[in-house]
Amino acid sequence: MMYQAVPTATTSRGGTPTESADYVVTLDQIPRWSDVEQRSSSSLEGETGDPAHSNPRYANPLASSSSEAGGSGRNGMVSKFPVDHEINSKIYLWRGEPWNLEVDAVVNSTNENLDEAHSSPGLHAAAGPGLAEQCATLGGCRTGMAKVTNAYDLPARRVIHTVGPKYAVKYHTAAENALSHCYRSCLELLIDNGLQSIAMDCIYTEAKNYPREPAAHVAIRTVRRFLEKQKDQISAVVFCTTTSADTEIYKRLLPLYFPRDEHEEEVAISKLPADVGDENGETVIDERKIRIQALPNKPPVRSFPALVERSATDHALVRRNSNHLDSYLDPAFMSLIKDPDERRKEQWEKTAQAQSGFNFVKLLGFGDLGGPPLSPAEEYSLHSRYLAKANSLNLSEIAEMKIVYRGGVDTEGHPVMVVVGAHFLLRCLDLERFVLYVIKEFEPLIQKPYSIVYFHSAASLQVQPDLGWMKRLQQILGRKHQRNLQAIYVLHPTFHLKATIVTMQLFVDNVVWKKVVYADRLLQLFKYVPREQLTIPDFVFQHDLEVNGGKGLIVDPRTKYVYQRP
Repeated sequence: MMYQAVPTATTSRGGTPTESADYVVTLDQIPRWSDVEQRSSSSLEGETGDPAHSNPRYANPLASSSSEAGGSGRNGMVSKFPVDHEINSKIYLWRGEPWNLEVDAVVNSTNENLDEAHSSPGLHAAAGPGLAEQCATLGGCRTGMAKVTNAYDLPARRVIHTVGPKYAVKYHTAAENALSHCYRSCLELLIDNGLQSIAMDCIYTEAKNYPREPAAHVAIRTVRRFLEKQKDQISAVVFCTTTSADTEIYKRLLPLYFPRDEHEEEVAISKLPADVGDENGETVIDERKIRIQALPNKPPVRSFPALVERSATDHALVRRNSNHLDSYLDPAFMSLIKDPDERRKEQWEKTAQAQSGFNFVKLLGFGDLGGPPLSPAEEYSLHSRYLAKANSLNLSEIAEMKIVYRGGVDTEGHPVMVVVGAHFLLRCLDLERFVLYVIKEFEPLIQKPYSIVYFHSAASLQVQPDLGWMKRLQQILGRKHQRNLQAIYVLHPTFHLKATIVTMQLFVDNVVWKKVVYADRLLQLFKYVPREQLTIPDFVFQHDLEVNGGKGLIVDPRTKYVYQRP
């Protein structure tokens, strides 16, 4: 028996659990992959599975003649997935709903809006209404990414929600890599939340037309590669199936990626697909790699002194000492745009031109604004990777600083994000984590028109980040932020701040920073954003009185109610 149905519950046809979901199955009731009874070589080689769900690209991997799977099966080839008993002991195959398993986390395959109607069948009914309510606060989830919530009435501790890709033959590679990223994101979230066991159903959905067997290959090989690196932090991965077709597919494919003895390893050598991905299980296309051989007609090194210290993957972004903000950019994604050599040569030329033009800005103390602008594809890749990282971390210590937080809506009905300059204490702030927090908080807003309210009150004495940092932050936020930002309302601006904003209009982003609207006093700000739509720190009221001498404005020190002097 290669899988376990429900051991202690009422079952319906085919051994599938009933929909009552009134039972709990623990891991000790499910046999480990390494402990299940192995079939003889003849049965291994003769099983054909369900032909209705086969795929010519992935023929039955274990259906072979005895001579082909015999002692000469290796033909001098080295197994890509050698026997690893420690990893095998962490793998389970179980037919049933993951919601009935007592594990640390279960995976929910859903859509970008995290809608209940598009989630894995039976999840919300088993978890209770609290799950849908929490999902509504997450601001959606991108394809290939994952987010975590509480599990409410489930026996699990957490639910990890992920969005599988739509499938089309034309974009086969993109769909494979997005699906692989789904599984890897779920496992990364598991570790980041201090959890160790996870139950994963088939993330692909029939509605998205993903073929069953290719999807199973991606799922199994991604988990195998992840465990090879992180096996000490994960105790159990349960592959859950709910149909006989999926069960038979997993029964046939697991021996290829998790062989339990030398015979299964030999069979796998000849029966694995030609492409089993890279070290993460993602599909690799050689012609889309960045080649590192010398460029044709390469300019002399002396013409590009700053580039000598850069790697081929980061010269298109920012300087090396940028707090590692560029560490999440995917060079493989960048290389999809055009021929790598041509692209690389252009980047050299752009960088040299940008550095020669912006050096005087650095001399004025505004920071390093060098480096060429990013293309839309590069910005999208950069933003996606930062967002994925932000969603996987607990950034509560940044939230407690109250530098950035949500407000209500402005007079036009646009949602408002509030930024408090005086709370931006650069000396005690981790800029990397702050950027991740900003990306996470802004993501729900920048999808539609929105506004920013910036309190510069009492912030002029704080050390502020340079314009180079501001430019990088805007690159990470991307063009959608630039397009949907309606206005930046700046309260209590100083002459230095206005000069800085003029500089940003010239050298950072002419579109964004021309949307600045100055308000010298609170009453002016309330014309754009009603008082009741803002949470305002007490010192802002006090600063307003000190700067404006109380003219036209009275603040009730007890209720903080603001009204105009008669």
